[in-house]
Amino acid sequence: MKIAGFVKTSFVDFPGKIASVVFTQGCNLRCGYCHNPGLLDSRAAAAGIPPEQLFEYLYWRKDLIEAVVFSGGEPTLQKDLDTFIREVKALNLLIKLDTNGTNPQALARLIENRLLDFIAMDLKAPLGDYERIAKAGPAATAAIRESVEIVKAGGVPYEFRTTLCPELTAEDIPVIVSDFALSANYVIQNCRDAEQKKFPRSELDLKRLAECSEENSFVNLRGF
Repeated sequence: MKIAGFVKTSFVDFPGKIASVVFTQGCNLRCGYCHNPGLLDSRAAAAGIPPEQLFEYLYWRKDLIEAVVFSGGEPTLQKDLDTFIREVKALNLLIKLDTNGTNPQALARLIENRLLDFIAMDLKAPLGDYERIAKAGPAATAAIRESVEIVKAGGVPYEFRTTLCPELTAEDIPVIVSDFALSANYVIQNCRDAEQKKFPRSELDLKRLAECSEENSFVNLRGF
């Protein structure tokens, strides 16, 4: 497991739970707005803590920490992710996976083996814009569509989410809803720059986002 970073305590990464966050090294998408560019190259040496040190922390804080979030990078690229999660769950901790959905086989396996307690899957753009936004070709978009259906049917609490990056507008949101046949648990979150400042949206964009949320009870706005 290439651990590139570790946040000991988070109150926002697992809904309703106090969590630790594990950031894995390597991602197979190239989103222009990525806030963790240092995690993209899977060949790079992970600069985070050794796994044994992470487990030592979780063991001694397991009465305070309720969950562990695996984020990245893209965690499903890690060949030993299943084993690692099993060891974390042995501490009686909940597991949340943040994923871009490009590895449906790994996602299905994790769900089937009951290793996940919450899934957050990013939907980067309308299907026709994935190559422009995330440098993802047809094979990747087909895999992402498959992952969406796996998540919907998996029986694990989930949310789909889209970061409204500068390359997207409010007009793209209904297209995403249609492309992926969404009908529940969809979050639109505002984009932030490297200094964590909100990306400014036009008044028209904000109005249309609000209208979209009002018209569709499953669409939630975050950080606007």
